[in-house]
Amino acid sequence: MSFIEIAVLTSSDRCSRGEAEDVSGRLIAEMVKTIGGRVAAYEIVPDEIPALKEKLLHYCDTLAVNVVITTGGTGFSGRDVTPEATLQVIEKNIPGLPELMRAEGLKKTKKAVLSRGICGIRKSTLILNLPGSPKAVRESLEAVLDLIPHSLEMMRGGGH
Repeated sequence: MSFIEIAVLTSSDRCSRGEAEDVSGRLIAEMVKTIGGRVAAYEIVPDEIPALKEKLLHYCDTLAVNVVITTGGTGFSGRDVTPEATLQVIEKNIPGLPELMRAEGLKKTKKAVLSRGICGIRKSTLILNLPGSPKAVRESLEAVLDLIPHSLEMMRGGGH
C-alpha cells in the first residue's frame, strides 16, 4: 500500500462551536505524513456519544479508512466520552497501544496515566484515542506511530 488512509476526529465542544482552534487535530494530520498517511476525512464534533459514534461508524463502515485517530474527550469530566463511544463501535480491543502511550507519557509527567483513551479494531479499521492537548497528542502519537503500518499489515493477515 503506497499510503495509509486516515480519518482525524476531534471531540471538543469549544472547537465544534468555533470558540477554539483545533491545534491537536491539525497536528495529527501533519504527524501521520511521516508514515505515508493521507487524511481522507477530518472533522470536529461536540463531546457527545451519538455524534462520535456516528462519525466512527461512517469512517469504518462507509469510507473504510485504514485508521481513525481521535483527539479529545479522554479525561475525567462528564463531557469526556470518546472512550465510551469507541467501545460501542470496536469489535476488538487493543490494550497494548494505549498502555504504551501512557507509559511513554509517564516518563514526562505522572498525569499521563489519567488519559482514558483506548484503541481497537472495527472491520478493517484501526481506531486510536489520543488526549486533547497538543503536547499530549504529540507524545502519545510519537509513541505508537511507527507501529501503525505493522498493525495494518497484521490486520490484513501478515505475520507478527
